[in-house]
Amino acid sequence: MNRTRLEAFSDGVIAIIITIMVLELHAPHTSSARVLSLADLQSLRGLWPVFVSYILSYVYVGIYWTNHHHMLHTVRRVTGSILWANLHLLFWLSLVPFVTAWIGQNHFAPTPMAVYGFVLLMAAIAYTILQHTIIADQGPNSVLRAAVKADWKGKVSVACYLVGILCCLVSAWIAGVLYVTVAMLWLIPDRRIEHEIRRHEPSTEAEVK
Repeated sequence: MNRTRLEAFSDGVIAIIITIMVLELHAPHTSSARVLSLADLQSLRGLWPVFVSYILSYVYVGIYWTNHHHMLHTVRRVTGSILWANLHLLFWLSLVPFVTAWIGQNHFAPTPMAVYGFVLLMAAIAYTILQHTIIADQGPNSVLRAAVKADWKGKVSVACYLVGILCCLVSAWIAGVLYVTVAMLWLIPDRRIEHEIRRHEPSTEAEVK
């Protein structure tokens, strides 16, 4: 299997994940026949937990998609190990719609928030496994290894998820703040892989863009 097919399959799965999440946004029933009704607008207030959870998960899935896209640009051959590591990552991402609906429908209750954090933790671990699998296949002069270096973002993320899960024993809101913090951390553009690819193979610059 070549890289293009692996990337296309992964993109398709991630697109389905986002589609499933948005289908959980059920519109409230409108009883008024008037053009504009304050009562109808107020009926949206009860949906705020669902909408907020959707936004957070959408951002997370988007972060994984963009970073996954850049990481696969370092792959020159797809081995069986890379295939299974990629499937492992997609498995945990496929659970995001379920936990997103759970926390939204239960107004960020402690147990759903802890499970949400667990899924985020396992997705982060799965991403790290995929990253190390690619590095192992590329050898000592791995482009990806030179790009990620110590991978402090990944380590901080795992630590925040673990603390967030434990914080659910005290306050689910603290966990929520930690989950949002990790998302904000990864929203900062990370161009390490792009720079490393350009340094090793200048001819691929147009492809990375």
